[in-house]
This record gives sequence, C-alpha cells and structure tokens, in this order.
Amino acid sequence: MKMPNASTSVTPMTSRTGFTLLSLAAVVLVGLNLRAGITSASALFHDLQLFLGYGPLIAALLPSIPTLVFAVAGAGTAWIARRIGLAGTIMLALSVLAVGLGFRAIPTTWALLAGTVAAMCGIALCNVAMPSFIRQHFAEKTSMMTGVYTVTMSVGATAASSLSVPLALAAGSPTLGLATWGFLALAGALAFVPFLMMARADKTKAAATETTTGKGINPFALLRTGRGLVITGLFSVQSLMAYAIMSWLPSVLISRSMSPADAGVILGVLQLVSIPATMLSLWMVNKRNMLRGAIMMCSISVGLGLAGLLVLPLGLAWLCAVAMGIGFSIFPLVLLIISQSGDTAEETTAMSTLAQSVGYLVATSGPFGMGLLYAASESWTLPILLLIGVACIQLCLGIAASSYRKNAPRRSAA
Repeated sequence: MKMPNASTSVTPMTSRTGFTLLSLAAVVLVGLNLRAGITSASALFHDLQLFLGYGPLIAALLPSIPTLVFAVAGAGTAWIARRIGLAGTIMLALSVLAVGLGFRAIPTTWALLAGTVAAMCGIALCNVAMPSFIRQHFAEKTSMMTGVYTVTMSVGATAASSLSVPLALAAGSPTLGLATWGFLALAGALAFVPFLMMARADKTKAAATETTTGKGINPFALLRTGRGLVITGLFSVQSLMAYAIMSWLPSVLISRSMSPADAGVILGVLQLVSIPATMLSLWMVNKRNMLRGAIMMCSISVGLGLAGLLVLPLGLAWLCAVAMGIGFSIFPLVLLIISQSGDTAEETTAMSTLAQSVGYLVATSGPFGMGLLYAASESWTLPILLLIGVACIQLCLGIAASSYRKNAPRRSAA
C-alpha cells in the first residue's frame, strides 16, 4: 500500500469540504462589497453637495470616478497577481477599499474625492481578479458561482442604497454615513487571511496555482480578434448603462420632487429585483441554453424602464425600477462569457483585464456625461434618451457575443 507523502497530506483546514466552504464565504464577502461602496454614495449625492458645498463640476466628476479608476487600476491586476498571488491581490484590494471608505468620513471635498479614488482602486482589483478566482476554485461550477457572486453584489448594493440615508441621519452627516461601509470591506479582507496562510505553508502549490496568473499574455492583443472586440464592447455599454443609472437615478427622482430617502429606496428596489432576475437569466442559460434570449430580455427591459422615467407618473417609478432591475441581470451573463472566453485561468484573466480596462474607460462617459448634460440643459430628458440608444447598442452586441459560448470550455482542469 502506498504511504501518503507528507508534502501532499492535507490538514483539516485544507480539506476539500472545508476549503470549498471557505472559498464560498470569500466569494460572498467580496460580492457584498463591490457595489456597496458605489450605491451607498448615489443616494447621498444631493445631500453631499449641500453639506460640502461643491459645484456642478465636482457633482459630475464624483459619480464618474468609479469607472475611470476601474479602467486605470484594473489594468495592473495581472501584474500584481503575478507577484503576490491571486488571494493576496484580493486581500490587498479589500484592505484598500476599507481604508478609502473610512477616509471619506473627513468632512471635506478633497477627502471625499481621495477616499473615493482609493476605494475604487480596491474594487477595480477585485473586479478583474474575481472571475479568475471563481474559475480557479470552482472550475466545474463556474456558472453557479458566477450567479452567487453577482447575486451577493446585488444584495450589497440593495442594502447600501436603501440604508445609506438612514445611516447618514443616524451618524449626523452624510460623510460619516458613507464611512460605515468600510467595516464590511474589512470583514472581506479578513476572510482571505487563511488563503495567505495556506499559500505560505505550500509555496510550491501557490506558485503553480496563483502566481502564474496572466503570465505571458498581453490582454490588449485580444483587441485584434473579433471575440475580444465584441466582448469588450458589450462590457463597455452594459457598464456605461449600469453606472449611469446607479449614479443618477436618485437625482432624477429627486428632481421630480421625490424625497432623498424614497429615491434611495427606489434604487434599492432596482437592485433587489436584479437578484431574482439574475437567477432567471442564469436559469435560461444553464437549463434552456438561451443566452441570446436572456441578453435580449435584459436589453429590452432596461430600455423600457428608462422610457418609463420619461412618460410615467412619479408614483409608478417603482415599475421603472423593476424593469431596469431585470436589465441589470445582464452583468452575470457578461461575466459568464468572459469566464469561458479562454482555456485557462491565464487567458480568462487576460480577457477580463482587457474588457474591464477598456470597458470602464468607455463607461466613464455615462455618469460624467449625464451630469454635464443635466447641468447644461437643466433637464434629464436628453441624458435618458441617450441611454435608451445605448440599450439598443447593447442589444446588438449581446446578440453577437451570445454565439461565443457554444465553443467555450465547460470545464477547466483543476
């Protein structure tokens, strides 16, 4: 009988079941953080401007920071992961997120901007690293874990948008209310301590499974391929749509005489609806092989929700939120396309880096452009009409991208 080798024996903490549960908890905690730091500010933009006294340029710039930082910081994720490992990159990202969110407690405009930039740097690293983390630890359950990841993102966004105004009132200022979400990021960072301990205990395994992430692959070379162009274009337009809506929906409703607290709740409804909508979209893909149909449903729904903001009375704003929430479920579908875009985790990281770096740079024009157009026209009509046009572009790119899943690998070697 073959005796077990000491170098390959496992401890209880690294047993298959325990490690799977630990990985699942890490995915959930990261997901809860990735939109909470954004939507928690959206419902408070009006109050922050009154509290700090900044002008329309800062008001337009503030919601544009996330996508701009995602584009710049996300491009360096593969380089960082090669040096400190995938788990180390995510832990670093969550730590930076916690510090940035906490820094926003200082009641000055420069602290709000600096803290937002730092926090978004942390989210940018997670955005790029998580598809590879899921692929690495759940190779045979990529679709399911992508769903878990995106659902927890929606849960975090729902809680943040609904609770940010009450938390600000309880804390006595909007800046202190924003800073409270740093504790959630800190909890996420602590969840990755065991991964770093295991990596140090087995450096050879860590080198084989983590530090090679993205090595030898130039993400931007994928722009010379049709697949790279279409996937990057799809990620760009859905990000532009999502961040423009998340940033300005409360302000649109407030301009129509809705209270800030109620406007935050409406944004929370949108995020809440995206949870069952995400489950429905992934069910359509996994059980009915209807990726194209799911993308069409999402694109048409978000367009109808935006049109409703222009024609429906304020009392039916929740109906618009429901339609847009269904539209938001396109995000896990795009992540699924990215996660299955290569044969290895390295290729997936390269596509994720490309799509998110270029995509978020393009998406910056959404929040920033809407803010400037509103300041110039003193009306939300033109910005919303332009977003409806973006929904049409998303529909076309989504139909093109849906053909790429047919030849995508269903499983990846552990």
